[in-house]
Amino acid sequence: MANFYQPDLGTNPDDPFARDADGKLVRRAFWLDMGDRSVVLAMTQGIGANLTNDQKRAHLDDIGRAHVVDDVCVQEIIPPDA
Repeated sequence: MANFYQPDLGTNPDDPFARDADGKLVRRAFWLDMGDRSVVLAMTQGIGANLTNDQKRAHLDDIGRAHVVDDVCVQEIIPPDA
């Protein structure tokens, strides 16, 4: 199974990242109604900003927006061995 973000639904039952028992996105229309630019902003500066890159990739792939992964996920630069 993909590494999806698991929100605390006790704190925020209307979280747009909520998934059912089968792992299906409950509020899929929330994401599908957004344009690509809005999804990028939501994932970089809004509600998805604190997710890990793996969680962002899994979510974007699930909502059919894998083509914006490079715009959303911060490139991790590994320093050379000293």
